[in-house]
Order: sequence, then structure tokens, then C-alpha cells
Amino acid sequence: MAWFNDRHTFLLAVVVYGLSMVYSVFLWRKGFRTHDRVNYLLLLAAFGLHTSAMVQRGFSLNRCPVNNLFEATIFIAWALALACLIVGLMPRLRHLAAFASPVLFVIGVFALMPGLDPPRGARTEFSGWLPSFHATMILLAYGAFGLASVAAIMFLTQQHNLKFNKLRAVLSLLPSIQRLELVTNRLLWVGFCLLTIGLLAGGRLPRPEGAPFLKDAKVIWSIVLWLLYLGLLVGRWRFSFSGRRFACGVIGIFAFVLLTFWGTNLLSGLHHP
Repeated sequence: MAWFNDRHTFLLAVVVYGLSMVYSVFLWRKGFRTHDRVNYLLLLAAFGLHTSAMVQRGFSLNRCPVNNLFEATIFIAWALALACLIVGLMPRLRHLAAFASPVLFVIGVFALMPGLDPPRGARTEFSGWLPSFHATMILLAYGAFGLASVAAIMFLTQQHNLKFNKLRAVLSLLPSIQRLELVTNRLLWVGFCLLTIGLLAGGRLPRPEGAPFLKDAKVIWSIVLWLLYLGLLVGRWRFSFSGRRFACGVIGIFAFVLLTFWGTNLLSGLHHP
């Protein structure tokens, strides 16, 4: 039907993410004591609808849909959901869906705000493969950082159970805190490498005549973000910055991404002329 566009399909995906979030509450109350498949299947269904919405948008524009805040936001959520599904193929990490679904639901609700998806004529259009490559690498990096923060939340949950409710920790099917810390660290490295590649590609993009590059809000923000993640990784490697402090750092930096990404994008003359 002509009226059923990509936004409507994405809305259905957000509804299913919401159902997954509600179901996750019951898993939390049960202490994650079973290898639950229902939440994984809900996430898979939502991901299918999410992918369909992105394909609809891509075909309607005849390009990779990553050029405005709505498109960038749903791409970040899509990358996060895809990573959760891949990692969730391992039964011991399947409960990632229960921790990721609230994040995906919140991001999805935010993406549906009308102001993030202006009329097609008002969109910033890009041509060539390099801008799409730059945007894709950056957004995939955000997805990896998001999944790392989800793993860090699982780490803190399991650590709390070991400290205050050892029986619940023993009966829980969550992975050990050592494995969760390792997963968080590896996801952080993946995101950092993708972010580095994306920033290097962005530095080679053509810019409008007279547009300040190093004074642009988004460029400054991206450099700060890169330095924050670099500092976190170096701290873990050289200064034993691990355990709870490392997990809190991962969560805190990703919260910074979620809270400031949209504003800096709007302030950027290069990304939002």
C-alpha cells in the first residue's frame, strides 16, 4: 500500500522492540535462569522489520540511507541489533537481547521524532562512494560501542549479584564476569577501529569553499570521542583500568554519544548546512 512507507515499517519494529523490553522485565525478575529463546526471536522479528524499513528508504532514495538524523539514528540501532543477534548465537550470551532491547526501544522512539526527518527536498544529498563509506563506518562504530555498553551493563549486573546475592549469581545463566569483560574489551576495539577508519575517510571528503574543518562542531566532537575511547583502551592496557571502572567508563562514554550526537550534528556546518 502506498501510504505504508518506511517510517510505518520502522514504527512496527519499534513496537516489537518495546515488546522485547517488556518481556525482558520478566527475565530480570527470574534472574536469567533459563536459556530464553522468546526474547531472541522478538529481537529477530524487530530486526527483520527494521531492515525492511531501511531497504524501503534506500530504494526510495536510490542511495544508502545515512544522510539525515532519522536515517543515521535507525542505522545505529540496526547495527546494534545486528551485533546482538550475531553474538546471541552463543547461548551464554543470548541474554544480551534483554539488556539491548530497552536501548533499541529508546533510540527507536527518538528516531521517530518528526524533526529528525525533514522533507526530501531539504535533505543534504551526497554523491560518490566515499561519503557513504565514511558514514557507514562511523555508524557501525557507534553500534559496536552500544553493544560494548550493553555487555558492560551485564558485567555490572553479574558483579552485583556475586557481591550481594551469590545464589542468584550461581543460578543465573549470564556469562562469567571475566568473559563479559573480555567481550566488552573486544567490542570496544572493533568500534574504535571502525571509528578510526571512518574519521580518516571523512578527512578526505571534499568541503565547501571556506568551510572551517577543525573548527566544525562535529569534527571537534568526533576527535574528543576518539580520544576518550583511546584513553579508555590505553588505560586498560597499560594501567590496569579494569573491572567495574572499565565497565562504567564504557557505559559513560556511550551515554555521552547518545546525549550529544544529535546536537553536534545540528550545529555542524559540514553535516547540516
